[in-house]
Amino acid sequence: MILDAIDAGIYGPGDRLVESELAERFGVSRTPIREALQRLETQSLLERDGRSMIVASLDHNQMAELYVVRRELEGLAARLAARHATAEEITILREMVNSDDQLVKDPAALSRANRRFHQQIHLASHNRYLVQQLDLVHRTMALMTTTSLAVEGRCEIAQSEHDGIVSAIEARDEKGAEKALRDHISVAFMTRLKQDADARERMS
Repeated sequence: MILDAIDAGIYGPGDRLVESELAERFGVSRTPIREALQRLETQSLLERDGRSMIVASLDHNQMAELYVVRRELEGLAARLAARHATAEEITILREMVNSDDQLVKDPAALSRANRRFHQQIHLASHNRYLVQQLDLVHRTMALMTTTSLAVEGRCEIAQSEHDGIVSAIEARDEKGAEKALRDHISVAFMTRLKQDADARERMS
């Protein structure tokens, strides 16, 4: 529930998390809240500020490191999905791309759909350990306060890239699926770098 609140933007980088307030918000005792906060700290999603916990933030180097890991792991997931995905899983991926085409004018909605799409590829890899690692990567992505899909034209491009990824998986083209997804993550990273550069220019 804390992760969902961070993902939804209720709590953002630098926000202080108070046990008593969280317990009241979620309707639970402080003990599970304390345990959850400790677990999120070990995953580097929270950091300690004196006696308090705050939502972690990612600097430029951390973001770059995260995208390097994400590109490699996502590429592996696509390769394994091309090898192991069932016909039903591939059908779901194709249906997701087709339905998500209707969301290109709504970056926030497409961002949520994008997360579901990538998670479906993770599951189609049929490798539980890879799924676990990618889950942590995507949790950490929630520490970024903006989505690269907010950049004008990126929604349409991302959907075209998704179409290419699924086409390779449908064709059981392992190398093609891996390359398509790795390239997709690289473009998303470059888009985010441009976002950050533009934000710094506006602030200067």
